[in-house]
Amino acid sequence: QVLLVESGGGLVQAGGSLRLSCALTGRAITRYTMAWFRQAPEKEREFVAGLHWSRATTHYIDSVKGRFTISRDNAKNTLYLQMNSLKPEDTAFYYCAATDDYISVNDRDYGYWGQGTQVTVSS
Repeated sequence: QVLLVESGGGLVQAGGSLRLSCALTGRAITRYTMAWFRQAPEKEREFVAGLHWSRATTHYIDSVKGRFTISRDNAKNTLYLQMNSLKPEDTAFYYCAATDDYISVNDRDYGYWGQGTQVTVSS
C-alpha cells in the first residue's frame, strides 16, 4: 500500500522560504510521477508542480516558475518542494500526489494523495 505523508508547512513572512517534504512508503518513489497541488480557502485544488518518474521532465504553473523547485531524493524515497520568494497568494493547503502515468494538471489523474500541510504567508 502506498502512503504519502507531507511535512514542512508553516507560517512565513512574504519573501521567505519553506521546503515541503513528502515521504512515500510502500513502493519506490522512482515508480511514480509525483506532483504538488494546493487548495486555498473557497478555491478549487490546483496543480502547482510535477516531476515525471524518469526525472526528465518537470512542469510548473506560471505563478510559481522561478520561485518553486520540485525534486526527489531516491535514497530517502521523498519528494520536495522548495518554495522561495513566497507571496501571500501562495497561502494554501499543499498536497503531494502520485501517479504511474505522465504529469497531469488534473487531480483526478492521481491515485495516491497525502493528508496535506498548511502553508501560510503573511504580508
